[in-house]
Amino acid sequence: MQIGLSLPDFTSPQGPERLGEELADVARTADAAGFDHLSVMDHFFQIPLVGPAENEMLEAYTTLGFLAAHTRRVKLLTLVTGAVYREPGALAKIITTLDVLSGGRAWLGIGAAWYEAEAAGLGLPFPPLAERFERLEETLEICLRMWSDDEGPYHGRHHRLARPLNSPQVLARPHPPILIGGGGERKTLRLVARYAQACNLFPGPELPRKLDILRAHCETEGRDYREILKTTTYSFDVGPNGERVERILDDLGRLAELGVQAVIGGVRDVWRLEPLYILGERVIPVAAGLGTAA
Repeated sequence: MQIGLSLPDFTSPQGPERLGEELADVARTADAAGFDHLSVMDHFFQIPLVGPAENEMLEAYTTLGFLAAHTRRVKLLTLVTGAVYREPGALAKIITTLDVLSGGRAWLGIGAAWYEAEAAGLGLPFPPLAERFERLEETLEICLRMWSDDEGPYHGRHHRLARPLNSPQVLARPHPPILIGGGGERKTLRLVARYAQACNLFPGPELPRKLDILRAHCETEGRDYREILKTTTYSFDVGPNGERVERILDDLGRLAELGVQAVIGGVRDVWRLEPLYILGERVIPVAAGLGTAA
């Protein structure tokens, strides 16, 4: 099982003046500790699950570019980008830029978007749900077109590109892996089966059923279910001195038995750095040996 670090909260103990320095320390520590992924949310306001909207929130891709400069091996992604927040051609260039400058470590994490309050607050587009899914699929098609050798015009229902030129081209081959977030059974998981190399699901009691539905969509799409990396979220709390490590390993073992292959989660007291060292020494090596169900 792979272990990824998510950074959802930018309200650091020392304030915005030291935030860059603290983020760099976290990124370097996670990179050295053996985390597979480093992710940030694609939000402009803090989300209710984490804190009040007024709390500090950094723009996702500027932050990932900064984190790329302070790491050497960890994969970089949003968990996940709202497809309607950026025009698809620009998003493809953004991911390409991150991929090239990080040496081929960029992923495209994407979803249909859900946080209407931030969209309304900043004047961002937020069409009805059905249209957001249409735009999500067109975004996936456009990114894949721009990461190929085909510069032919793209004419979709919502997007038209006269020449989807992308130079320089991505380093990742055949393209940066695509992770689609969300557990919608009719649309989201169908898009995972059709386009994605990874999915991200909530770790609740419905997880086994969601994976069964994904398997069924893969059969319909003619896709090998085993090709898709199954990821979920998790909250890592090792305790002040690592006393909760065994509980974490038990949780990860149960998730692995269900078929989860990667866990991407926030770390309590991440700014102290010590929890990252504990996870690197006592959790990540054990998790690497956890088998997963087919």
